[in-house]
Amino acid sequence: MHKETQQLIEQANQVYQENFPNTTWYGRCIFLSWYCDIGTCQFCFRSTIKHKIQHAKTAKRSLSSDLVEALLCKKLGWRIEFLTGGYRIFSKEEMLNRIKLISKVYGEKIWLNIGVIEAEDLELFKPYVKGIVSSIETIEPKLHDKICPDKPIQPYEEMFEKTKDFQKSMTMVIGLGEKKEDFSLLKEFITKHKLERITFYALKPVKGTPFENTNGPKTEDYLWWIAQTRIHFPKLEIIAGTTARRYEEVGLLLKAGANAFTKFPATKMFGTKEAHKIEDDIKAIGKKLTGTITTLPEIDWNKEIDNLHLDKELEQEVKDKLTIYLKRMENNIK
Repeated sequence: MHKETQQLIEQANQVYQENFPNTTWYGRCIFLSWYCDIGTCQFCFRSTIKHKIQHAKTAKRSLSSDLVEALLCKKLGWRIEFLTGGYRIFSKEEMLNRIKLISKVYGEKIWLNIGVIEAEDLELFKPYVKGIVSSIETIEPKLHDKICPDKPIQPYEEMFEKTKDFQKSMTMVIGLGEKKEDFSLLKEFITKHKLERITFYALKPVKGTPFENTNGPKTEDYLWWIAQTRIHFPKLEIIAGTTARRYEEVGLLLKAGANAFTKFPATKMFGTKEAHKIEDDIKAIGKKLTGTITTLPEIDWNKEIDNLHLDKELEQEVKDKLTIYLKRMENNIK
């Protein structure tokens, strides 16, 4: 790592320590569906022909799966990063019901990342939602038009103008062709819309997209964006995405100023050597992980579900689905 980057990370770490406690958490994205009505963002797996064949508009995730993940978040000390999924899949009534139930199971208001939301729908969701996320992906206008041709930035900005009662966040993917000079545009966007949070991701090359033969951004480049953002926005909540392939970066991402990490497949890789490595790296930089991605607590799970007072059919579906999740997680633990 270059000396300049090391110094930048140290500076960012100092800014973090002056503004936040030495705690971190794992953020779990809860997916609502596997299909997207836009499906043209060049880096996304939903843009591939294979995905569009396999996952038609009916490819909604089961409600029981979403509720199980919300319950796991609550009991394992994870935070729900946001609810997300392909755009324009659910009716307003169905979306409201899911949001309401997930918030109920989790015990808190949640964040939404479901595209541009109309003002009347924002009002409808308000009792269960605390924040709205705009999937900006890349901030330079010409690059954005190329990468996300059917997902313009302006409607998101207009939505932010209507979200007076909500916290605001955005996502940005590093490795799409952005330049360091574009950081000034990111600064301007965060300041203009008074964002409380940002989630960064490192590009994950997907087969069938123009990026399939790339490796994603270098670790140093990814850290640069996070560190610069922390230095310029001391109070901003920064979440950094990782993957099963990049898990060894988590300690560095936190040291560069991120508050927490997301995107790690924590249920599939619960208790694995990779999960233990993440927890060890967090300790090594002097931070404490709220919750766990390695140890299942002693919990009467059926009682937890009974206490939710769901209708009987849904209650049984959640119990059955949770059994599948827990068995897989237990089998991973070494």
